[in-house]
Amino acid sequence: MTRTYSTRKLTRMAPVSFRRLALAGMVALLVGAAPLAQTTEPAQDDSIEAIRTRANAGDADAQNTLGGMYADGRGVPEGFGEALLWWRKAVEQGHADAQFNLGAMYRTGKGVPEDFGEAAAWFRKAAEQRHAGASFALGFMYVSGSGVPQDDIEGYKWFSLTATYANGPLRGISAEARDDTAERLTPEQLAEGQKRAREWFEAHPPE
Repeated sequence: MTRTYSTRKLTRMAPVSFRRLALAGMVALLVGAAPLAQTTEPAQDDSIEAIRTRANAGDADAQNTLGGMYADGRGVPEGFGEALLWWRKAVEQGHADAQFNLGAMYRTGKGVPEDFGEAAAWFRKAAEQRHAGASFALGFMYVSGSGVPQDDIEGYKWFSLTATYANGPLRGISAEARDDTAERLTPEQLAEGQKRAREWFEAHPPE
């Protein structure tokens, strides 16, 4: 498991009724309290030299892991520039965890200029691969209007999806976020949100 990029910076919060829940969810998401960044890298020599060798050979899991090590300063000097370099190599191969990590960097402005639109774009790429952390983050950005047009229906869709396939604490947090968002929707809007979630599942069957 690779620890995701961490920060506690939160801005542009959602409505008051959603504030505490959104805060708890985003903190859990971005500081790694929930097990979000799963990797498929098999048990191997986890020394920095071995990880770097695999990363240089083009192993996307190792590239993502190495990026996380530089972001957190684990075994190497902390360096957001190096983290960005390795995560960009991983996203070139469609690595969902690295896509999420880039989104977190742009969301928080660490290592790159803060850019909510760019953050949303990277979260979306990872969310399209059923990355639970990214789909929750995208839902949060929709309900708060951060980097995307404010849209409770779309936020409901992403929270609903996350509540279905997330593991650990994020599953319950997402269900609460979904239900809280549903309270702000009309019956017609709720039906539309449920329809969007259903259609997304149909278009994205598990691999």
